[in-house]
Amino acid sequence: MIITYKIKHNKDFSAELKKAKQIAEFAIKTRSMSSKDVACFGLKSIISNQILRKYSRNKKIKNVSRVNLTIPNQGIHVNKEKKHIEIPSLKLILPYHFPNSFTKINQVEIDKNYAYISVSIEEPKPIDAKVFIGVDRNTTGHIAVAANPDTGKVYKLGKEALHIHNKYKGMRKKLQKAGRFGVLKKIKSRERNIIKGINHKVADKLVEIAKESNAGIKLEQLYGIRNNKKHKRSFNYSLHSWSFKQLQSFIEYKAILCGIPIAYVKPENTSKECSRCGSIGTRIGKKFVCHNCGHVDHADVNAPFNIALRQPLAGMSQLHTDRDVCKGSTDTPQMATLGMGATMSLQTD
Repeated sequence: MIITYKIKHNKDFSAELKKAKQIAEFAIKTRSMSSKDVACFGLKSIISNQILRKYSRNKKIKNVSRVNLTIPNQGIHVNKEKKHIEIPSLKLILPYHFPNSFTKINQVEIDKNYAYISVSIEEPKPIDAKVFIGVDRNTTGHIAVAANPDTGKVYKLGKEALHIHNKYKGMRKKLQKAGRFGVLKKIKSRERNIIKGINHKVADKLVEIAKESNAGIKLEQLYGIRNNKKHKRSFNYSLHSWSFKQLQSFIEYKAILCGIPIAYVKPENTSKECSRCGSIGTRIGKKFVCHNCGHVDHADVNAPFNIALRQPLAGMSQLHTDRDVCKGSTDTPQMATLGMGATMSLQTD
């Protein structure tokens, strides 16, 4: 498994980043693969080679706006006793606070403010789960409602996310009317970071629940849900501000680290199917009524029980996060783990 940690480097690399951009532009123009051709820019060859490899090979890239400094494994020295990473080519020493359980550092990416440290971690063997916790992700109310059919317990998580979205929605309307677009951009970033923090906490809690119950986690396969045209126009904002995919990726990689299996089920009628008798009932708002057995429940509570009890989709028991992360990137950090302070990129910056 590959994870990326985010650490503030507290150094001025503006000159090096400018040179990196110039080399990328040169690579697009000439398709050169030799660091000798870009030696005149004054950037260390170990970094120049990474930029040339990306931008010279990819003919789809026509221009660049930002290029990070990428240092491969051979240009990185690690001292696990002192817990610091040394990058001689940039005369940089990075203290780190994440666990020493990684097997190797794959690469380090440097931007204006942060270093993104990509590490390989050995995955623990998944537990043999006899029961699964069903998790229903929602656009309104609690962002996640989990249920354990073995104990009948229900967990409602992340209710504050809706309040945050509504608060910032109102702020954006006022700023747009006033034409304050610079502030608008800042508050959009702030909202995104707050929601990310909430998603982290929810994912942590779900993994903790599964771990304590010696259970796996089942989620709905929600691909293409934003393309569904059946919802009302008034629902557009809630749908497009819904960070269900981010929450899913957080749950996935946190589960991997704990050896908790993840499975996916079809999302059709999870809140309309009766969790007691299996009949299709009626949902009005958040209320569910089964006309067959008379069961009445909150729709968001009924759904996770159905998710937990459904058969997983074939080939969907694997974790998507690990597969996607392994593709790698020389400019965009892919994933990170939750940690303390400003060290980890999954915390609110």
